[in-house]
Amino acid sequence: MELTKITLYLTFMIALTSFSMQNKHLMLALMCMETMMILLFTMLVIFTSSSLTMSQIPMPIILLTISVCGAAVGLSLVVAITRTRGNDFLKNLNLL
Repeated sequence: MELTKITLYLTFMIALTSFSMQNKHLMLALMCMETMMILLFTMLVIFTSSSLTMSQIPMPIILLTISVCGAAVGLSLVVAITRTRGNDFLKNLNLL
């Protein structure tokens, strides 16, 4: 079990590092964020099942629901930006 937790922590740190270094495509940045959300969901499920408290049972479902809503909004933004600009490069977006 400890090896699983260490692997999940290490994978989360790698995903966080790749997200912070991603500066070319918006779609790749969103994919890194979704990877982090899936890893958080997995860690939350493992910790909830090991603690056996009934008050924490709905938390993984709430996190999964919020991450799916975020993915839908992110994908719609990628589609809208690609239609208006022609590509999803982050350097071409005027975010300020």
